[in-house]
Amino acid sequence: GSRRAKEVGVKKTFGVDRSALIYQYLTESVLMAFISLLLAILFVAISIPKFNLLTDKQLTLSLSPALMSAFFLITLVTGLLAGSYPALYLSSFKPVLVLKGEIKSTWGELWARRGLVIFQFTLSIVLIISVLTVYQQIKFVMNKNLGYDKDQLVHFQIDGKLEDATDAFLTEARRLPGIEDISTIAHDLVGQQNNTSGLNWDGKNPDDRILFENVGVNYELLETIGVELKEGRFFSREFGSDTNKIIFNEAAIKVMGFQDDPIGKVVTLWEEYPLEIIGVVKDFHFESLHDPITPLFFRLNPDNTWVVMARIAGGRQQEAINNLQNLYEKFNPGFPFEYQFVDEDYQRQYAAEQRVSSLSRYFAGLAILISCLGLLGLAAFTGEMRKKEIGVRKVLGASVFNVVLLLTKDFTRLVIVAILIGIPIAYLLVAHWLDRFEFKIGLHWWFFLGAGFLVLLISWFTTGSQALIAARVHPNECLRDE
Repeated sequence: GSRRAKEVGVKKTFGVDRSALIYQYLTESVLMAFISLLLAILFVAISIPKFNLLTDKQLTLSLSPALMSAFFLITLVTGLLAGSYPALYLSSFKPVLVLKGEIKSTWGELWARRGLVIFQFTLSIVLIISVLTVYQQIKFVMNKNLGYDKDQLVHFQIDGKLEDATDAFLTEARRLPGIEDISTIAHDLVGQQNNTSGLNWDGKNPDDRILFENVGVNYELLETIGVELKEGRFFSREFGSDTNKIIFNEAAIKVMGFQDDPIGKVVTLWEEYPLEIIGVVKDFHFESLHDPITPLFFRLNPDNTWVVMARIAGGRQQEAINNLQNLYEKFNPGFPFEYQFVDEDYQRQYAAEQRVSSLSRYFAGLAILISCLGLLGLAAFTGEMRKKEIGVRKVLGASVFNVVLLLTKDFTRLVIVAILIGIPIAYLLVAHWLDRFEFKIGLHWWFFLGAGFLVLLISWFTTGSQALIAARVHPNECLRDE
């Protein structure tokens, strides 16, 4: 700034030549670069454990001789490049002009500083909107009604001796304290697929190849997982054998064209199994919210169910798990009791999005910090450059508030330009990201307006402090060289 320029003027007056000044500034710049390198290495060493936790990686900081040599070379070049312009530029000033304060910034320099501030705040608004969007979408996903009750629902594999004693195990398990419902299913409810196109019905176009999710279940399974019945009934022992019956979801009924009265209609599976429709369940999300709800049917097929699903009473989780484990070890000695909760399975589907959400918050915070530092520097520089103007205005009666308003007005324009550039960019980016989800939040205008206002508040707080310092300077100090 002007202080550094005056320092150059004084040194040149006392006979310091230009080469010595250039050497001084380059040395200072390189020294600052190496201090920054040490701080960066320390920051990375502290941050790696947290980063590994967020990203599920196992990164380590290994400072090999080759890596340190590369760091040294890059830092040296960076320091020389960063210091070369101010060294050459400042050392070229004439002492008389510098000491009189007649060295002025060019329009190019001024717009370079402003352009950098606009770029930094554009990046900040993009990151803020991205963070808010990802957070809101993850919140939407985690809180969405899936059409069944995923909470307090535990599952584990049927293997070993339990394969031949499943019915006896279920009978005893139903009497265990803390167990509300228990049954079996062909495969895990979340993240597993067993599609078939071998379903036919009256009126089907023979050229159509429609995939249905085929889920084999035991009695009480639908009641255990908590799907909602739209019409008809669930599988029940009260009606004799239901092995020749079938239950569809709404998506399947729609694709078959059976919306009017599906109950009692007969479909054929694999051209040899006629199955009567006895029920329709409301659509539920058995796949990720990235995907649409696809046609699905349930068949009663107890002999081919390999996963136990148990509903645990609220507040009795540990008691119920211990009871299940003891019973499991009784029926299946020598096999480990390995269970999982359905809600945890559901959350794991969005592990990548949750990592993006966590990391983007840190990057947004860093971008805002860098933007504020850049704006703070520009505000301090502007206050110094307009010191005489401020002094004249105060002599003519301008209040501190008027001066603060004058100085912050220009910065507000820069931030508004950044907001106007950043919002369309952010919209395109987050809309593209949300397209990965079949079920997603809406992008409302107030969402972007709120992010823009937040950036404005941050910029006002940042520039306001520097503007206040400049506005409180006594006019005599501003005009003492005149």
